[in-house]
Amino acid sequence: MSDTRAAEADRGLSDLEVLTIGRVSVDLYPQQSGVPLSEVQTFAKSIGGSPTNVAVACARLGRRTAVVTRVGDDGFGEYIRAELADKFGVDNRYVSTDPDLRTALAFCALDPPTDPPLLFYREPRGPEMNLRPDDIPDIAATVPVLWTAGSRFAQEPSRSTVLEVLERRDRRPHTVLDLDYRPSFWNSPQKAGAHIGQAVELATVAVGNRTECEIAVGTADPHAAADRLLERGVTLAIVKQGADGVLAATLDSRAQVLPMMVEVVCGLGAGDAFGGSLADGLLAGLDPVEIVARANAAGAIVAGRLACSDAMPTPAEIDEMLAREPANSSDAPT
Repeated sequence: MSDTRAAEADRGLSDLEVLTIGRVSVDLYPQQSGVPLSEVQTFAKSIGGSPTNVAVACARLGRRTAVVTRVGDDGFGEYIRAELADKFGVDNRYVSTDPDLRTALAFCALDPPTDPPLLFYREPRGPEMNLRPDDIPDIAATVPVLWTAGSRFAQEPSRSTVLEVLERRDRRPHTVLDLDYRPSFWNSPQKAGAHIGQAVELATVAVGNRTECEIAVGTADPHAAADRLLERGVTLAIVKQGADGVLAATLDSRAQVLPMMVEVVCGLGAGDAFGGSLADGLLAGLDPVEIVARANAAGAIVAGRLACSDAMPTPAEIDEMLAREPANSSDAPT
């Protein structure tokens, strides 16, 4: 990075708390529920892409955040930049423009609402797959929370770029890897497992559902997956189990935190709200059970709303959810 760019990166970002790296898209949400995509008549657009949603969720919780990604030279890219900065308070200076690719789009159908199918428009690839070292600010090596996702490793040059960032951090707390397995991004589960597994060995916190754990470490059993993540040097392993709750495991303890029960409007975005609250809890120095309890509440709130970024909760809303339905947890057997 040039001296000029480094100075620009430092100016105004010395107090940055969370930096996320990964995809962004314009998500098109159907205004009709319970029908397939072919029968949807109208859509509403919102910012999407898991690491970007996590940055938005952190900002909604009062954290100073920025996102590293790429958009196309088009109106959707302009929309993303403006929404991040003006609506959500996320620093957008590291949203660069790819000279050749268009901004990614994602359509969903609320059919079923609990697990809406996504149709990605990323041809021939999403622009953030072209992330290069020059796109990454120096502060990525020292920011209190660095968040990235397994999808970063699906293609070059993004794969090498983000691995280099993780290596530079040298497992500095808190280096968070969202296992984030998206089958359509990969040639095979085996290739995904090899590359995401490599990134696990550079993270301090790993979070994923049972399928994502199976891809990354070879087992969907929550306790076995947590064991394997910890054996690879992760200090906090979080395994999501849907209606069975969330397992939070460290070398010294593990606990099962039960989910919050809500009527699901749209299952998309709940995991990103969970991630934003997780990052907030790490920064606050909370214990793992409290971190996961608050993250569960954040996810439940978003599951009861339509859209992702626009639905992210405030601290007061999380507190209200916890007061209404206190989280239950128990020490889990090892």
